[in-house]
Formats: sequence, structure tokens, C-alpha cells
Amino acid sequence: MSIAATLSPTPPEADWQGRVARAFSRAAPRYEALAGAQHRMGEVLWSRLTDHMVGQPSAVLDLGCGPGHWSARMASHFGPEARITGLDLAPGMLEVARRRHGDGLRWLCGDATDLPLATASQDLVFSNLAIQWCPDLAQALNEVARVLRPGGRALINTLGPGTLAEVSHAWSRPNRPAALLAFQSPQVHRAAAQLAGFASVEMQAASRRFHYPDLAAVMASIKGIGAQNAHSGPRLKRADLARARRRFDSLRCPDGLPVTYRLLTLVLER
Repeated sequence: MSIAATLSPTPPEADWQGRVARAFSRAAPRYEALAGAQHRMGEVLWSRLTDHMVGQPSAVLDLGCGPGHWSARMASHFGPEARITGLDLAPGMLEVARRRHGDGLRWLCGDATDLPLATASQDLVFSNLAIQWCPDLAQALNEVARVLRPGGRALINTLGPGTLAEVSHAWSRPNRPAALLAFQSPQVHRAAAQLAGFASVEMQAASRRFHYPDLAAVMASIKGIGAQNAHSGPRLKRADLARARRRFDSLRCPDGLPVTYRLLTLVLER
């Protein structure tokens, strides 16, 4: 399949946004406790922020802010001169963010493919493990480019093919692959960024592996990063769970059950 064809969005299931928003809202109260892997990968993105940010931004967007960890950290880092906006699709995440970090930051409910922000209004867009949820990657990056001012930067963590290969192995059955998101390749991300009009596109791909004691811990750890399909379907049976546990246990190593993420870190300049 050509990159151009891959960039054409697959029509999402009806009300996919509602399903995603409800799933994240339900997870919001426990998200911080379960998001160890997400935070560790976010530290990679944070190091790029300190490396690539030149000057003091006046407006910063945390795209897919969840319960507001990175929004609050950027507010502390940049100080009161910067207006920080945390945006998320899930109202429940924003409720937790507002409760934990207050109203000194701006919290917005919105979709990454239709940002409720003015054109050329942001100096920096920071997004840790959010855009893999977007069924239309090209439109999401178009929107990031639209809201950035000339010379503005976007720092984005997302996920590529090979992510959660162990989870896919555990849950798949003959002629029935596991229902995970279709993670796009680095080439597709680069092409989408270039078509969006970014003057500079830098990308780094790296594998990150984490270990967990059992299948329950694995499944709890991945709820927040787009691993679960937002499609409806039949409820799992005990036999499905037992089969998945056996298949995953076959991959166990001395450190526990492995979970691999193929992390893509994008630095984009408008």
C-alpha cells in the first residue's frame, strides 16, 4: 500500500469519539497510578522540550493532556508568562486535571482533528501518547500545524508498528487477530507531517520494554495509551481470558511479562 493510500483515513465506527471519551473518563481517577510506562516515555519527550525550546513561549498546548501532569509541569517550567492550555477529548480527565491542578491553567474539551483554537495562536504543542487515538492522522497533524505560529514547534510522542506485540500474541486466535489499534509507520508519520506544511520534520524511533507480574497488571497498564480498540464487541469469556494468560505466560522472562512499545518521537517546526 502506498503512503498516500495509507494516509487516507479509514471511516471510524459511529460515535468512536464518544466511546473513547467515555473510556478515558472512566479511567481518569486511576490513570496516574496505572500510567508508569506512559510517564517514563513522556520523560523522553520532556528532554526534547528542554533541548529544542528557544525563548519563552507565550502560549502552549498540551494535546491529549489527560489528568494534567504535563500541563502542570510546563506551567511550572515556563512560569506565569506562558498561557498553558490542556486539551482532552474526555471530560472526566479534565475534571481530574482541574481538581488536581486548579483553574490557573486553561482546560478545554476538544478533538485533536478539530481543535477549538485560533489559527497561529500557539508557540508550542506538546503531546504525549495521544494522537495514536486519531483515526485520521493527517488531519490531526494539519490541525497542529494550523494552530502553531510561524517558527512554532510541536513535540509529539506516538506509537508505531510493533507496539504491544506480546499483547497481540496473547489475545489473538487463529484467523482472528487481536483488536488493537493500527499503529502507523514512521514513513506515514513523516509524510503526514510534510503534507501538513511543517518546515522541519525530525523523528526518532526506539523500542521501550516494560515488565509486569501478571496479565491483569499488563492490561491495567495499557488502558491509557490507545491500546484498546474503541469498537463495540462481545464480552470476553473465561475461556478467552485463560487462553490469553497461557499465551502470555509463554513469553515470561526473569523480569516478568514483557510489553514492548515502539515509541516515535516527532519534533516538528512550523
